[in-house]
Amino acid sequence: MEIYDVIIIGGGPAGLTAGLYTARAKLKTLLFERGLPGGQASTTDLIENYPGFPQGIAGPELMMNFQEQAMRFGMELKIDEVIGLEIGEPKKVKTVGGVFQARTIIIASGAKPRPLGVRGELEFWGRGVSYCATCDGAFFKSRNVVVVGGGDAALEEGLFLTKYANRVTLVHRRDQFRAARIIQERVFNNPKIDIRWDTVVEEIKGGDKVEKVVLRHVKTNQKEDFVTDGVFVFIGVDPNSDFLKDIVTLTPEGYVITNQNLETNVPGLFAAGDVRNKILRQVSTAVGDGALAAVSAERYLASLGI
Repeated sequence: MEIYDVIIIGGGPAGLTAGLYTARAKLKTLLFERGLPGGQASTTDLIENYPGFPQGIAGPELMMNFQEQAMRFGMELKIDEVIGLEIGEPKKVKTVGGVFQARTIIIASGAKPRPLGVRGELEFWGRGVSYCATCDGAFFKSRNVVVVGGGDAALEEGLFLTKYANRVTLVHRRDQFRAARIIQERVFNNPKIDIRWDTVVEEIKGGDKVEKVVLRHVKTNQKEDFVTDGVFVFIGVDPNSDFLKDIVTLTPEGYVITNQNLETNVPGLFAAGDVRNKILRQVSTAVGDGALAAVSAERYLASLGI
């Protein structure tokens, strides 16, 4: 069985950057991505805070450039889902499609949108409930939608939805947003956006598709049926780390713990990007993680005489 120098799990900005660095260093590199490469960044309409693009750049375009650059240096890409690891020499990566061997592994599996966990959410997923405004916004042209959340993602996606929807209602459980000030100002100044403070969604209702949500004011406990055509959820993310349980050390929330060189507790295993335990998850920090993890993997291999 062929042995790779590096296998990278995850094709977001961290994984693609790691692949660029390891492939350019002449290490035989294979990257697994279960969906379209680019991760959450590829579902972002406009990225304004990635250096080098004064006017911003569309997330899909930026991620396509990442992929093209990494593959130009010889990185292999397989669309497949990793379901487990076997730690040994060499290490084994188990996927839906087979088993692959590597001397080092970089975990860059990222994170997934966190669900609300309310009645009706799963039932109406794809029929009015969405976790990606860029993917589904066009389906709500001239309609009214609810956006749940108060961070950067919720406000940015809410602003994006105003391109299509008649009315966007932001529902936030607190009395102030957590998003960056510049994004908040854009929301406050957009006439198509309403804000419902101190409010949560308790249930999603409808027939063939979403027709309304049950809102509850957290201070008065007053409930109301609120008519809407769609519900977009942006309340945070959870790490894609289920396949790592009992293999590497995780936080109680499931994030991978690393040292300053992005080494896990298992020699030859590194972690980068949103799956790692850290305070900031942005494209720029993912790129830094990917580069550092790649260099650390290269040095590990050199210590083995490879």
